[in-house]
Amino acid sequence: MENRERLGSRLGFIMLSAGCAIGCGNVWKFPWMCGRNGGGSFMLLYILCLLMLGLPVMVMEFSVGRAAQASPIYMYQRLEKPGHKWGVFGVFSLIGNIALMAFYTVVTGWIFYYFVKFLTGSNADFGFAQMIADPKVNVTYLLITVLVAFLILSCNLQGGLEQVTKGMMIALLVLMLVLAVHSLTFAGAAEGLRFYLVPNFSAIDGSVVVAAMNQAFFSLSVGMGGMAIFGSYIGKDHSLVGESLHVIFLDTFVAVLAGIIIFPACFTYDLEVTAGPSLLFDTMASVFTHIPGGRWWGALFFLFMVFAALSTVLGVCENILAMIRELTGWSRPKGCAVCGVGIFALALTTALGYSVLHFQPFAPGTAWLDFWDFVVSNNVLPLGSLVLALFCCNRFGWGWDNFVAEANTGKGLKVRPWMKPIFCYFVPAAILFIYLYGMFTFTWR
Repeated sequence: MENRERLGSRLGFIMLSAGCAIGCGNVWKFPWMCGRNGGGSFMLLYILCLLMLGLPVMVMEFSVGRAAQASPIYMYQRLEKPGHKWGVFGVFSLIGNIALMAFYTVVTGWIFYYFVKFLTGSNADFGFAQMIADPKVNVTYLLITVLVAFLILSCNLQGGLEQVTKGMMIALLVLMLVLAVHSLTFAGAAEGLRFYLVPNFSAIDGSVVVAAMNQAFFSLSVGMGGMAIFGSYIGKDHSLVGESLHVIFLDTFVAVLAGIIIFPACFTYDLEVTAGPSLLFDTMASVFTHIPGGRWWGALFFLFMVFAALSTVLGVCENILAMIRELTGWSRPKGCAVCGVGIFALALTTALGYSVLHFQPFAPGTAWLDFWDFVVSNNVLPLGSLVLALFCCNRFGWGWDNFVAEANTGKGLKVRPWMKPIFCYFVPAAILFIYLYGMFTFTWR
């Protein structure tokens, strides 16, 4: 893989990126999922899924990435035994990354649009519903996101941008801490925190368990090769259980902060907690509207969010670019041009899905965003995680001994012998059962 030595020297930034950048996806999606699935009940199941399923799968993906030293398209092929055909799952990773960019680039464009509106002082006369119904706005900011991402990738400017992004991510965390403390002063803070943090066990059913597992895999980006790339940059002096816990802690910290900011505001300003993707945007706009200097605080918040979201876009697009180049032999500029055009064209479905390209794939009110999210969150991530578990823990794959040797190399927390039944039997069985239950009970229409 390209520039491995340069990237490998920046473990601190890499692990910060892995924790904070994927946490940005939680800032957007986690409160939405909490609101839709009962608040505290979902939170409890989400944390359980992170620790019991997400952590083992992340250790496995880090291990495969570090051992293979290849992009996701070839990482299984590098480690599989002669005559086996695990390499086909590399294509599965490519499909997942492309499907993620079919809607995440649009979400990044939305964040960019909100930043511009606050920066220019036009934040009093717009809203999420108005924005997504405007095809010009959606296409323009999607184009800006894709152009910026692939221009940076084409010119190999990631190094300089990453230094700026590191500072922006730290600033975002600090600002979110300030906003979380401020939210605790709202009139509806107690009610909002009660909804968000106190489980209602009567609200827990199979669909909430499915949503919690899918969100855990989505928030950690495991199952489609993204964490394998990060793993390939971790030196042999670090064991991988500890590094996985660091990422999970940062990611969960960002998610919890987002909820502490949003739900007190929802109950204070009478905003619908089940609003869906608009929850972050409309709630934060309301928060900044009601505080002194809110225009500038809002501009800062969404600026930091732009950098965090863009770092995720850059990471995933770099994965796509690396896989396409390995398959075709194209130069970096040609690969960037083709991948950029392809992702832009595919993402137009999401950008225009609320205006021009009406498509209702599932229940009434769904759109292209829901379709692509279903492909990634409900299928690619859990099935990819299942493949990882089978590959790492069985003789017909890479094998338990090889996996443990890689995961335990270096200083830090280790995979212990008593954990073998969890990794080998509980994790794949639980993923398969929850996935099948989710498919059978999914609200198709």
